Amino acid sequence: MRCRVHPWHVVRINKMLSCAGADRLQTGMRQAFGKSYGKVARVKIGSILYSVRLDKQHVKPALEAFRRAKNKFPGRQKIIVSNKWGFTQLTRLDFQKRWAEGKIKSNGSSIKLVRPKGPLAESPLFQAPATA
Repeated sequence: MRCRVHPWHVVRINKMLSCAGADRLQTGMRQAFGKSYGKVARVKIGSILYSVRLDKQHVKPALEAFRRAKNKFPGRQKIIVSNKWGFTQLTRLDFQKRWAEGKIKSNGSSIKLVRPKGPLAESPLFQAPATA
């Protein structure tokens, strides 16, 4: 499971007295830096909050867990099942094809694409056309 957003933004509060006669004690907004009240994550609409990788047999329980968890967050959330392979940008079929060809290298929780390197003379893109 990968948490994509973390609460780093500190919310502050300027406590004011609200009882009778408190107007003589308050200084209003003068030097109102406030005390820390809590931490929040500033999230834009459409950003991903959590990602999880799992096998096909575990998709249904995970969907139910995310359905229950989205009630704990303010606003509206969508639960989306992606066709990407793990945390990569490749689809399942594309990943399996490139893995069989040896064009993918494991990089922890993600992958690296192996790019063709070396002299241009050996590259199939720059081969001279066959003469007959």
